[in-house]
Amino acid sequence: MLFDQFTDQQFVATLLVFIWTGFVRSGLGFGGAALGLPLLLFIDPRPIVWLPMIGWHLLFFSSFTLGQGWQHIDWTYLRHALKLIIPAALVGVLGLISLPTQWLLVFVYSITLFYALMWVSGRIIQSHHRWVDHGLLLTGGYIAGTSLTGAPLIVAVFMRHVNAHKLRNTLFVLWFMLVSLKMGAFAAFRIDLQLIPALWVLLPATVGHIAGLKTHQIILQNDALFKKVIGGFLAIISSLGLWHIVAG
Repeated sequence: MLFDQFTDQQFVATLLVFIWTGFVRSGLGFGGAALGLPLLLFIDPRPIVWLPMIGWHLLFFSSFTLGQGWQHIDWTYLRHALKLIIPAALVGVLGLISLPTQWLLVFVYSITLFYALMWVSGRIIQSHHRWVDHGLLLTGGYIAGTSLTGAPLIVAVFMRHVNAHKLRNTLFVLWFMLVSLKMGAFAAFRIDLQLIPALWVLLPATVGHIAGLKTHQIILQNDALFKKVIGGFLAIISSLGLWHIVAG
């Protein structure tokens, strides 16, 4: 099992990161992978190890959350967006499976650094035109297929077309579909789905998930401050990750 290879410090760090990913995922409705994967890569630098575990948790918590609010989903816009997102995500999944690990690390840290700098500067990824919508959905779908970190680009479009009270649940349905696609591809290519390690860290992720649900409204009311603080932290982490790759 994966954790048999870890030191005690690595295992504890993994537990803490999964608490964090659970908190972000339910607190914001997106970003668990985008804000958690860069940290996990410092523990083990193989994205293909962590992404199946994150995928299992996304499937579990999406199902749990949606079970309480199926009526709050914008199916009409979701079907429209999927026509662009799914093909791009399929291309991204093939990239994840075929690209060298070093390339994927640079990709993940670069995308995360971009998000972090946007949040620190207070800038928001926005879409005001149809062609911009399509570009963001295609790019976000590709990034989601490669590393599950394309959520901020996709959310920028969905925020313009989906009512606020339906946004989080609509996004959870989208994440469920994208992760199901990715996990199916992993299985088809005989990649270890890391089910047992995912179960080991399910409890800490659940703790974070429950905390996020309870503080969801508070986070939304302080969204700008939250993103600036987290953005600064992620900018440091991503910069260190890129520097380590270049120096190594």
